[in-house]
Amino acid sequence: MDSGKTSLFVSVLTAVLFMLWPGTATAHLVTTGMGPVYDGIGHLLLTPEDIIPVVALALFGGMRGAESCRKLLMIVPLCWLLGGITGFGGTNIPDFPVQAGSLLLIGLLVAGDVRLPVPVTVGIAGLFGLLHGFMNGVTLNNELEPLGLLGITIALIVIITIVSALVVSIAEGWKRVAVRVGGSWVAASGLLMFGWYLKGA
Repeated sequence: MDSGKTSLFVSVLTAVLFMLWPGTATAHLVTTGMGPVYDGIGHLLLTPEDIIPVVALALFGGMRGAESCRKLLMIVPLCWLLGGITGFGGTNIPDFPVQAGSLLLIGLLVAGDVRLPVPVTVGIAGLFGLLHGFMNGVTLNNELEPLGLLGITIALIVIITIVSALVVSIAEGWKRVAVRVGGSWVAASGLLMFGWYLKGA
């Protein structure tokens, strides 16, 4: 065996040994090392059950036009922040899979291109923000500082602004169909989460 093959063999063997070596695994929320505001941003961006329905809600707002977008941009971050502040004093998260319900409902609204009055859209968005914010507050209670909620709020504003602005200009055609297909995937994810919940019940 020549030296090149020997060094490759030693490298692979070393890598395998390190991967098999037992270590300590601990579960914790995302910490960026850049302070609680960035930790909150990281938490939202790396939590699929929060970020996916937020994007879907922004898609729905964009499909309903500029007025709905402006209302969602105000109501979702505000309600999320209020819900999060309330959640910081709580200890229990509802047993019902709220995230699965959010994914299913908002995904169906996008997939069906449902035309709701602006007040109804705003009401759904407000309830969504309060529920998810409350659960975030309970989750973050002992892991991150309250300023983490500020980071989440900032991230929500940016995400909703960008996504809804991209969609609001789409009138008809294949791009709108693509948005609706994305909504169907979100709804399917909600059904999958419901299945996991029922299996574990």
